[in-house]
Amino acid sequence: MPTQYTVCLVTVGDEKTAAIIAQGLVEGKFAACVSVVGGLTSTYRWQDKLEKSKEFLLLIKTRKNLHEDVEQFVKRNHPNKVPEIIFLDVEYGSREYLDWLGANTMFSSNIPKDKIGNIP
Repeated sequence: MPTQYTVCLVTVGDEKTAAIIAQGLVEGKFAACVSVVGGLTSTYRWQDKLEKSKEFLLLIKTRKNLHEDVEQFVKRNHPNKVPEIIFLDVEYGSREYLDWLGANTMFSSNIPKDKIGNIP
């Protein structure tokens, strides 16, 4: 049975950017938890050229109804012109963990999009 939660995947090129995004999302209660996974190598095509880069993967655990806020925050704090931002719905999870996730995110956001700003 589908839940009201989602996991957002975001890649960044350095640990500092990963920490800024993770801390800002959790402090703002847009995410209950952000796990940062290092040691990734991504191969992709950009502007018709094959690229390869070392990256960090952020696993952002949040509510489905906060996806626009999460996306806006990431875009404002990400150095890439087209950052990877992919949401995967959580179909099932332990009740205790999902209860914790819900208790540690805002229920809904009515913050104007231009007020979801950068973290220094």
